[in-house]
Amino acid sequence: MSDLEKVNGHHAKDMLPATFAAALSSPSEAAKLPFDVERALAAVVRLHGEVPEDGYTAPFLGTEREGNGVVIDDNGLILTIGYLIVEAIAISISAADGRMIPGEVVAYDYDSGFGLVRALEPLGLPHLEIGSSDDLKVGNGVLVAGHGGHDGAIGARVVSKREFAGYWEYMLDEAIFTAPAHPNWGGTALIDQHGKLVGIGSLYVEDAVAEGEGRTGNMFVPIDLLAPIFAEMLSEGRTAGSYRPWMGLFTAEVEGHVEVIGLAQDGPAEQAGLQAGDVIVKVNSQPIATMIDLYRKAWSSGKAGVDIPMTVLRDTYAFDLVVKSEDRYARLKFQYRA
Repeated sequence: MSDLEKVNGHHAKDMLPATFAAALSSPSEAAKLPFDVERALAAVVRLHGEVPEDGYTAPFLGTEREGNGVVIDDNGLILTIGYLIVEAIAISISAADGRMIPGEVVAYDYDSGFGLVRALEPLGLPHLEIGSSDDLKVGNGVLVAGHGGHDGAIGARVVSKREFAGYWEYMLDEAIFTAPAHPNWGGTALIDQHGKLVGIGSLYVEDAVAEGEGRTGNMFVPIDLLAPIFAEMLSEGRTAGSYRPWMGLFTAEVEGHVEVIGLAQDGPAEQAGLQAGDVIVKVNSQPIATMIDLYRKAWSSGKAGVDIPMTVLRDTYAFDLVVKSEDRYARLKFQYRA
């Protein structure tokens, strides 16, 4: 049995979070892993983005954003979570040795959530090899790595893989959830038991296991979403999927219904007459009960700019309206091109 098949008394696919935790605190334990821990951690950098005060995302995400990024090639290309860099006019990259290196935004894909940054000077850092998030199973031990070497990494376990719907018109068919939670989750590297990158950190969540089970953790965007869009991100700065119709809605599932909890200022939904507290009953004449229903039916209407008919319940009466969708990128302060 090879070292890759058996590590520290466990099959590689069954390695425990404790195995990774021990490797972070003991060189001798790190040597038992089937990959170079020091090299993997060195590929994770700190990102700092500066966004203008009049940027569209500034009121929601702030003008100073800080998180993590993962070096994925030998030419200074860094993969991160998009909300750290969207509308950024200045990017700085910090390596573990304290060097500060300028960077530029290459791409932002709202559909997946991925963002790409390129260093403008040589990084002199190793890159992390891309793995397969599909091969990652519930129960697998993983390394969740932020910038800062050993101090920025924790051992964790995959506790669920399932659909995810965000209140800001965002959905993944299958997201990865881990526990315990990493305290600096944005853009963290999810590293599998072979030392490969299988996800990018997006959120802190209170329901990592399943609905109704209160266990905190992190949500990761699966790395398998990158390959189909990678070339397009590099060449166009965005993807075909990012042209989905945007409604300017913030929603929540309340007692089996989809309720409007907020509206983008002067966005399509507000212009159509929707109000906070409204319950969206139908989209395109089809009943909806979840945010996933809402997004799938709205997005199936066509590309950005399409009219989206809705039936809405307000207080005790129902009525119909039409939301004329937009391209959300048109609201951003800056457009991205590689």
